[in-house]
Amino acid sequence: LSSAAGVWGGVVQPGDSLGLSCSASGLTFLDYHMGWFRQAPGKEREFVGGIAKISGNTNYADSVKGRFTISEDNAKNLVYLQMSSLKPEDAAVYYCAADRRVGPLHMHLVGYGMDYWGKGTQVTVSS
Repeated sequence: LSSAAGVWGGVVQPGDSLGLSCSASGLTFLDYHMGWFRQAPGKEREFVGGIAKISGNTNYADSVKGRFTISEDNAKNLVYLQMSSLKPEDAAVYYCAADRRVGPLHMHLVGYGMDYWGKGTQVTVSS
């Protein structure tokens, strides 16, 4: 998996928006539930949100609900994380992850146990 910040870049101010994308080339995309996690310095990696394979149902952590949106382009094997109203506490390294069995309702329980992980993309929120 490889992730990257969108055209807006990875450094934004509070209240700004930013898009991340994750390429799942090499995987049979429709076989995997996709998730986004983040890890801030000195903190454990935490679940941000996930999207279910086939159905496209999503689930989000309470801290980002209403501000972040996950979507995917099955034809391009891409999953997106659209972030708006960013806060300083959203600053972290963001990771995309894929798992055959664990859907978005349970991703928060598996910690580091997802099948595949991207290398991470730094998001900085600073005025």
